[in-house]
Amino acid sequence: MFRPVVSSMPYLRRAGLLAALLGGAAQALIVPMHGWVPVNGDANVWTDSTGACLMREEHYGQAFPTFTSPEEARAFALKLQVSLDKRLDSVVTQPVDRAGVWGVLAAYDFQQDGATYRVSQLYLSDRGILRTITGSATVDGAGSCVNAMRDFIRYLAN
Repeated sequence: MFRPVVSSMPYLRRAGLLAALLGGAAQALIVPMHGWVPVNGDANVWTDSTGACLMREEHYGQAFPTFTSPEEARAFALKLQVSLDKRLDSVVTQPVDRAGVWGVLAAYDFQQDGATYRVSQLYLSDRGILRTITGSATVDGAGSCVNAMRDFIRYLAN
C-alpha cells in the first residue's frame, strides 16, 4: 500500500519565501537502497519492497537560493519552521551540508484520511531552482524502511 508524500509548497508560497518562476530540471532521483523501486516506472517516486515507505523528488520551477553557509540555511530553516508550524504538527527544521552547499531538512507529522504520516523533506537548490526530496511513512505500522529512508534523505540525497 502506497503512502502519500506531501508537499509543503503551499505554505512556502503563502509565506512569501519563494519567488519568480524559472526554467530548468535536474536528473531523476537515484535511490541506492536494496529493495526500493520506482512506482509505476516513475523515476521520481520510489517505494520500498513492502510499500510502507515512499519517497518523491519534485522540481518546482521556482527560484530558491543556493545557501553557501550554515547561517544562511539556518535563517531559511527558521522561517520555514514558523510557516510549517501553522499547519502541521511536530515540525523541526535544520540546515544540512551537501559538500559545502547547504540545504534545509524539515521533519513533521501530517494527517490525512485518519492516518498520521511522519514526513522528512529536504529542500535543495538545483542551479537556483527549488528541488525537494520527501519521504513519508505512517506513524503506525511503519516498517524497517523508515530509518534507512530518513538516513538517505538526511545524509545522502543530493
